[in-house]
Amino acid sequence: MTEKRLELVRGLGAWASAAIVVGTMIGTGIFLKPAEMAREGRSVSVVFAAWIIGAILSIFGAFSFAELGSMIPEAGGEYAYLRRGFGPVYGFLFGWMHSIVGRPSSLASISAGMMRFLSFLLPVIAAPLFTIHIAIPGLTGWIKPYDFVFTWAQPLAVVWLLIMTGINYLGVRLGGAVQVFLTSIKIMSVAIVIGVAFFSAAPATRPPDPFWPPAGMGGAAIFSAFLAALAAALWAYDGWEDLNLVGSEVVDPQKNFPRALVGGVGFVAVVYLLFSAACLKVLPFETVAASRHIASDVVEHIAGPTAAAWITLAMVISALGSMNSSVLSGARVGYAMARDKIFFKIADGIHPKFRTPGRSLIFQGILASLMALTGTFEELTNLFIFAAWIFYAFAVVALFRMRKTEPDLPRPYRCWGYPWVPGLFVAGALALTINIWIERPGRSSIGLLLILAGLPFYKHWSSRPVSP
Repeated sequence: MTEKRLELVRGLGAWASAAIVVGTMIGTGIFLKPAEMAREGRSVSVVFAAWIIGAILSIFGAFSFAELGSMIPEAGGEYAYLRRGFGPVYGFLFGWMHSIVGRPSSLASISAGMMRFLSFLLPVIAAPLFTIHIAIPGLTGWIKPYDFVFTWAQPLAVVWLLIMTGINYLGVRLGGAVQVFLTSIKIMSVAIVIGVAFFSAAPATRPPDPFWPPAGMGGAAIFSAFLAALAAALWAYDGWEDLNLVGSEVVDPQKNFPRALVGGVGFVAVVYLLFSAACLKVLPFETVAASRHIASDVVEHIAGPTAAAWITLAMVISALGSMNSSVLSGARVGYAMARDKIFFKIADGIHPKFRTPGRSLIFQGILASLMALTGTFEELTNLFIFAAWIFYAFAVVALFRMRKTEPDLPRPYRCWGYPWVPGLFVAGALALTINIWIERPGRSSIGLLLILAGLPFYKHWSSRPVSP
């Protein structure tokens, strides 16, 4: 008699599902990326165009993923869709990227962003402990020399990663409940910044903000600046697809997927546009571009350092919410692959008491901790966006394919605007990843090589005989 295999439990209701979408999106990005967008875009019009196009792309992606999630409500998200649409090797490549590169770098960047918030309150956290100069002989013309700076922020980031991993180890309902609470805190903190900014008196005199790009910029340079600002915006928007990773744990997925995805992205888009406008109302464009703690600087400018300290503390809680939902959803991919015998065996198994993929959570936490020790916020986010958006595009292409190959498959929700909406999403995603590779060929190529490095592992695992 074979022992019954433990399965994940459907414990994420409507509010927890929406909180995963909103809570993952509103994290570190909105508090840190507006400054990078101003630096890259160099004008107000380019910054707001990036926010708007990023919102449209994310909403189009949400419409597409809502059909995929309600049609195939399984753990692993894109892993399940690509396996079904194109075959096992494509699903594996997504799962490998997600488990080895994508989710660890995402979690590490969230924790690095949280440490930047804390450094506003405790500057010693950002003080360098030692610096290592790294240069690759013969490749300095292609890959620039790099100074690795180690501060207290890196080990503290690891501590918080391990704490949030432990919370999600103890149960999906606990993780979902924590997510609802932390999401409410972060929405309140963003609303406070927006309210304080809009209800404050306008500055008496200040230089006008550059609304249009500088006169000397050509069309190609403006488009490149826009794509760079868009990449930063999409990190702030990222997280809408995380609900699909816990598809087998969502209650009534046919209704909750489209509601949580489309509604969540639309809500966050409005919040981000208001937040960016609030920052530019209070601070000059150049000051926004140079800021390392934009929300704290806005509040400090209006209400003083004490109020800024309180809002920074709320931003730390916001980052914790984003980290919690990312930990909760991310480990399901490694678990799903290990269950299918095409990943490291250590990631397989459901905890008999807590009914969570405990070993996959630990595996994910260790990789994220290693990345947190070795990278900065901007480096980690760029690596994640490049790797992840390749597979966002392929997952939506799988939607097209399954419309042809499996027309009778039950589709409780059908993508609005098909085929134009998912088609535009795929085109935008590919344009973004190509531009990131052109702008950052060294780091992007390393990410691509890490993804392709999974193929020998797949060949080894898939060739092993399956035990009865």
